[in-house]
Amino acid sequence: MDSVKDQEVSVGISRGQQGVIYDGVVAESGLDPVGEITLQGDMSTLTPLPYAPSHFRVMGDMLQEGKVWGNCPRGFLKKMNTALEEKGLKVKASFENEFYLLKPGHPLNDRISKNTQPSYQPGDGTPFASTHSMDLNHSVIMNIVESLIAQNITVEQYYPESGPGQHEITMRYSDALSAADNQVIFRETVKATAYQHGLIASFLPKIFPDTAGSGCHLHLSLWKDDENILQDPDTEYGIGETAQAFIAGILYHLPALMAITTPIPRSYRRIRPHLWSGAFQIWGFNNRETAVRVIQEENGKIRHLELKTVDATSNPYLVLGAVIAAGLHGIQENMRLAEPVQRDPATLSPEERNENRIIPLPGNLGEALAALGNDETILYAMGPDLSQSYLAVKNKEYEYLQAIHSQKEVELLLEKY
Repeated sequence: MDSVKDQEVSVGISRGQQGVIYDGVVAESGLDPVGEITLQGDMSTLTPLPYAPSHFRVMGDMLQEGKVWGNCPRGFLKKMNTALEEKGLKVKASFENEFYLLKPGHPLNDRISKNTQPSYQPGDGTPFASTHSMDLNHSVIMNIVESLIAQNITVEQYYPESGPGQHEITMRYSDALSAADNQVIFRETVKATAYQHGLIASFLPKIFPDTAGSGCHLHLSLWKDDENILQDPDTEYGIGETAQAFIAGILYHLPALMAITTPIPRSYRRIRPHLWSGAFQIWGFNNRETAVRVIQEENGKIRHLELKTVDATSNPYLVLGAVIAAGLHGIQENMRLAEPVQRDPATLSPEERNENRIIPLPGNLGEALAALGNDETILYAMGPDLSQSYLAVKNKEYEYLQAIHSQKEVELLLEKY
């Protein structure tokens, strides 16, 4: 294994690949089928796959003429990590995934049709945190957990979520790049293991109209000199001044960030008031209705915060890179936090919300894409190649998905995500 990690592994891919959508390369992306990009394996990430004996996984970086390609998502995150390190700071993070385990109703290749009847059903019908659900799903969940552990991921918690057949497994935090790598590993492991049990695992943010959606909340902490600097009891709100500016930057850019963190139309079927999904551009202590929840423990300690407007259809490298860019801008501009919101904002009257500057976040992907298109800070951080291709592809995808029946959309995306 060690000798293999000393080798270099690369493969050529079309430079048009990052601009591909359902019917080919998006013309406005600036990409085309001419030319090759090198996908260079990061051999430090080489891992045997416990659910696929004799197979290995290695994360890759996209290179052009020996340099990081402008459209490489992993390269973008590395660039933002470097910018943060130049400030003497580091982000540690973890993605908190919710997903459904579903029983297929028809053969896999027959699923997408004109028939609007779902060809899948929940794996069980148990309520939130049901021990009966744990019993029913013991085999598949334990296989998932064991496979994650075998890939050096620390599993911290598991419980059945509120939707029928919905589950949540949390991973321990790590540095930003490893957190993004781990998110890819997590999704692949869950889906492959479920399939071996005759189930479909889907991270789609909204599958059933009348049951809970699936989020992928991003948990963050900010570090300096190997010390978590979120807490400072001598400052307003007990949050360190640098951390306050970092959080304020995330909140300021959140409408644009959502084009990256909640990147498909169905993402916005989950983000609604009263659903603990963060539908307003606000923060609060332990308030699950705020977009940014600062988690304060019973002893008063503040170790991390949670960004709720994230789901697992997002690219984790783009998510963390863009969030860091927003936080860095907050630090550079010395942004300050507004007062925390300590009640459900949806229970306030429109006048009370206006008075307290409680602003609804984008209600659909089109609004979020428009916000990103006007956000010079995030676009500059992404760079001209990545920002152009991302906006072009996502606008075209939004146009395409808006034109099809809701149930067909679910069928199309169920296994994609």
